[in-house]
Amino acid sequence: MTAFTIEDFLRENEQKELLRLSTAGSIDDGKSTLIGRLLHDSKNVYEDVLASVRKTSRERRFEGEEVDFSLLTDGLKAEREQGITIDVAYRYFSTPRRKFIIADTPGHEQYTRNMATGASTANLAIILIDARNGVLPQTKRHAFIASLLGVPHLVVAINKMDAVGYDRTIFERIRADFEAFARKLTIRDVRFLPLSALKGDNVVHRSTRMPWYDGESLLELLETLYIGSDHNLIDFRFPVQLVLRPNMDFRGYAGTVASGVIRKGDPVMVLPSRVTSRVRRIVTWDGELDEAFPPMSVGITLEDERDISRGDMLVHLHNQPRVERHFEAMVVWMDTRPMDPDHLYWIKHTTQLTKVRVDDIRYKVDVNELHRREGGPLSLNEIGRVVFTAHRPLFFDPYTQNRITGSFILIDPITHATAAAGMIIEREPEQSLPSRIVGRAAEEGVPRGLIRPEERRKRYGQQPVTVWFTGLTGSGKSTIAESLERRLFEAGAVCVVLDGETLRLGLSRELEFSAADRAEHQRRAAEVARVLNEAGQIVLASFVSPDAEIRRQVRERIGEGRFLEILIEAPLELCRQRKPEFYRRVEKGELREVPGVDRPYERPSSPDLVVSTAECSVEEAVDRIMKLFRERGLFPLAEEEKPA
Repeated sequence: MTAFTIEDFLRENEQKELLRLSTAGSIDDGKSTLIGRLLHDSKNVYEDVLASVRKTSRERRFEGEEVDFSLLTDGLKAEREQGITIDVAYRYFSTPRRKFIIADTPGHEQYTRNMATGASTANLAIILIDARNGVLPQTKRHAFIASLLGVPHLVVAINKMDAVGYDRTIFERIRADFEAFARKLTIRDVRFLPLSALKGDNVVHRSTRMPWYDGESLLELLETLYIGSDHNLIDFRFPVQLVLRPNMDFRGYAGTVASGVIRKGDPVMVLPSRVTSRVRRIVTWDGELDEAFPPMSVGITLEDERDISRGDMLVHLHNQPRVERHFEAMVVWMDTRPMDPDHLYWIKHTTQLTKVRVDDIRYKVDVNELHRREGGPLSLNEIGRVVFTAHRPLFFDPYTQNRITGSFILIDPITHATAAAGMIIEREPEQSLPSRIVGRAAEEGVPRGLIRPEERRKRYGQQPVTVWFTGLTGSGKSTIAESLERRLFEAGAVCVVLDGETLRLGLSRELEFSAADRAEHQRRAAEVARVLNEAGQIVLASFVSPDAEIRRQVRERIGEGRFLEILIEAPLELCRQRKPEFYRRVEKGELREVPGVDRPYERPSSPDLVVSTAECSVEEAVDRIMKLFRERGLFPLAEEEKPA
């Protein structure tokens, strides 16, 4: 008989399936004791460690048992002194059937972020309930977070059954209470287990003290739980982490298979370039493979030379993720500094790192009662639904479909601290996602530099104002704005035209015509207009600006007292005649999200002036606007305001 060597043991252990689990519960529910008992009774504690724990237990005069099992997991000195868990403690153990990683997370509400961290990669979450106390608000909070993080399996461990005489009616009552709450959640597999971590009942071995329970012990459940379907094996996603060039004859792309299966010869597409090729080889340190699946780390070579770098993604041709800059997510805030909506954050998504801005905070979640509530920016441990826009497109799936490509973290660029963790939610029409362009409100009348606003008004003989022309492409906005500029200039005014098409050639050249990019385009225009107004100039801004909410935000950013909204109206057919090339591109599908054609144009409800270019000439339109200027006292100023 061949001897079983240490190499054989290591090889066998390496091939065991890995189960990741996290524990959560209220303070003193017995999480650390349960894990300690699990490690001890499954023979996963070294003798010297056990001797140390016995010694500490005697010093603390631990009652009831020889060993305080919680000491096996509460490793920090502060935790031992307080008798509570305050950090995520990871423990590793194995049995002949499986390997395990346990994340022991703290129970107090102030450590919500720690629980989110521990559960983010878990296949299974164990939520402990003290049989004496039943379902508490913190129990609901932990179950909600587990559901939010997409943990596939949930074990509700009703602990301290010894303290209630192993009473079945108490177990059934707590089970019914939790099931009533769990109907609001989206966890597909919930199991209930009565146990006593202190006495060892139903932890590793089935208890004889609860003959009414005929289910598995906790360890039996952990060893036999089927987790093969926890991985998404349908949607192939391979974020490129590194380009491998060990020599001139080899060019491969290293990374971890996030989801799906890839085989030799499979056709693939590279994002964002959308170029295609086929898989030539799948290589590892141990040799070549015919196929790879999650969570394997491999190198992939292609049949063609392609320009691919870190942050790109390989996908199957006919199964692609969303490629967008605008997205919505549930966010767990982890930073001690509250969210600052005027602050740009770094977003780490798969292997991409880019900047992201906060567009809107739709609501916060009361995690104890699952109620939505209005509120400002998120603070430490708060959870909310947030809309973002990234500087570069992300390649993502909804978190419920793919936990890897649907998750991200936010990083504060100043402190480099992890600010938040996010889970991208199901698809919504992009035009329905709000875009926030307002930063801090414009402080009208606050001096900039050494020249006061009233000095500029007297020098130029005018009130600084932004005239915002809005209307369909081809309605005549820019033509009227340019003619008005000439009339004002000849009358002695200091003015400038900001035209949407011109700005897209420079300041906004990387932006497209999506709702998010239009909002960013107008945000930049509003900032430029505000600066020019503060310098005393009249700004004539010509933008389609189809969204009423964005125009409202533009007005707020520039300042209510120096903003005029003028609607330039024209029938769509007339606009087509004036801009035939533009609308031909729309008909060919080269341009999408065009207001008035395949997306709505929201007409201003109360503009300062309406000009119909189908009914009046350009000169007549300019006359009407000049009249409005005089009536509002914008230009020229009254005689008593002019310089002496």
